[in-house]
Amino acid sequence: MTTTTAAANPRWQQRPPGSTWGDFGPDDQLGRLNLLTAEKVRQGVAEVRAGRSFALSLPLDYPGGNALNANRQPPVLRPLLRKGLVNFNCLLGALEPGRTDVLSDDLAILHLQYSTQWDGFAHVGALFDADGDGLPEPLYYNGFAAGRDIAGPSDVRDAGVPAAGAAVSTSAAHALGIEGMARTGVQGRGVMVDLHAHLGNAYTVVGYEQLMRVLEADGVVVEPGDMLCLHTGFAEVVLGMHKRPDPAVLAASCAVLDGRDERLLQWITDSQIAAIAADNYAVEAFPAKAGPACCAALPLHEHCLFKLGVHLGELWHLTPLAQWLRAHGRHRFLLTAPPLNLPGAVASPVTPVATV
Repeated sequence: MTTTTAAANPRWQQRPPGSTWGDFGPDDQLGRLNLLTAEKVRQGVAEVRAGRSFALSLPLDYPGGNALNANRQPPVLRPLLRKGLVNFNCLLGALEPGRTDVLSDDLAILHLQYSTQWDGFAHVGALFDADGDGLPEPLYYNGFAAGRDIAGPSDVRDAGVPAAGAAVSTSAAHALGIEGMARTGVQGRGVMVDLHAHLGNAYTVVGYEQLMRVLEADGVVVEPGDMLCLHTGFAEVVLGMHKRPDPAVLAASCAVLDGRDERLLQWITDSQIAAIAADNYAVEAFPAKAGPACCAALPLHEHCLFKLGVHLGELWHLTPLAQWLRAHGRHRFLLTAPPLNLPGAVASPVTPVATV
């Protein structure tokens, strides 16, 4: 649909041009995941012939350090306490004489977008005049509002890793939380586009024309409801750095999509793909090619997460799967990739599994 008005919607009177707001219902929070129908699951299952599975997640302590994003830190693991003792290699007999148990129990401080991840719809919104009063408001997919529906603190003391004794949640996506995505199971047919096979490790900003040439050369067909996977080789470069990433090398490595290419964005719209996952940092070039100051710094994120309702996966480990598919003359597979069922979170680590 391309209409931009829908007066009956409780949250907006007009929607962004070309968006899917309202197409799946006035209160929809799943976007194109609605296209993962039973038929799409059966199509994915039909691609399972060899019975071989590929885990598509990096270790969650990769890339290492914070060279990719200064705001995101590696996981921290710590043991719990048990009645005043360190509950790691804890001899239960010290608390209950005669017990033979040795117990370990831990916690994690986990930045949800540090490694292999799904971006939820509450991760990126945009300023848009949805009520037609001439004043743009901060909104997310399907008109859900910053503050009212996606709530967070204004005091910096309520952000970041909490001080001891202050471990309370201070933000929540009351709408568009990642738990909605988790409940779907995120299972269907994956389609691999092997950009690395054509472009190698050279930094290349890929627009519509180049993407179409790769699809044609490899005979890749993308149909509505498919989940698109883009293999660039970036995650393999990250793994080769052994948790000591070189930001200069990473900035000059592997393919990224051109979020400023309007034809590419229109293809994403017209293709009706259910989701996009890549093995690079942000799917698109970041920062994007120079554009007007009035426009999004992450235009493909805005197009997918805000307008279309297309989830984005980042830093997936796709190389072994892509190599196997190419060696066997295939590009389709069964993909299962639910995020953590963490209510209120705007993104999540994921351990995707491809079965061929």
